[in-house]
Amino acid sequence: MELKNMVALVARNGRHLQRYNNKGRRQVVGCIPYRYKVTSQTSPKHEDGLEVLVITSQRKGKGMLFPKGGWEMDEKIEEAALRETVEEAGVMGTVEDMLGKWIFKSKGNDAYYEGYMFPLLVKEQLDLWPEKDIRQRLWMSVGEAREACHHGWMKDALNKLERRFLSEQQQGEEKMDLAL
Repeated sequence: MELKNMVALVARNGRHLQRYNNKGRRQVVGCIPYRYKVTSQTSPKHEDGLEVLVITSQRKGKGMLFPKGGWEMDEKIEEAALRETVEEAGVMGTVEDMLGKWIFKSKGNDAYYEGYMFPLLVKEQLDLWPEKDIRQRLWMSVGEAREACHHGWMKDALNKLERRFLSEQQQGEEKMDLAL
């Protein structure tokens, strides 16, 4: 068994290293894992070819969401985002520029959280990961993910990701037009 798979079998737990902001809100980080769906009709950068990975909530009936969890004191924010994504969704890749920061209320209690989300270009999908037995993962289109996700702040992060890709796609087309 490769080292990365052995390490991926153990998730962090407990909150003794958990970060809180100056208002006492727990700080959480996560990723929107994505890949380009390449078909004969679409180029790898076409928006319709973009797929995102969602996971099931640990609570039955709470819908789909993107991987996220606590940002701990001994981690950089990008490291925490990648760790949570490996633990919950079993994928590895490149963490890209932050999509933003959101303040949201927990659906399970009255606490407010400070959440940060990043895009993650998936390079590898693991066969074994810490939460494999308690979560399912599913690739879907941006539109399908928007409908499946029940968290408004995560939908907002997905919308920002989609706008970023559309902007990059438009800039790429403009550069091609200038080259002609």
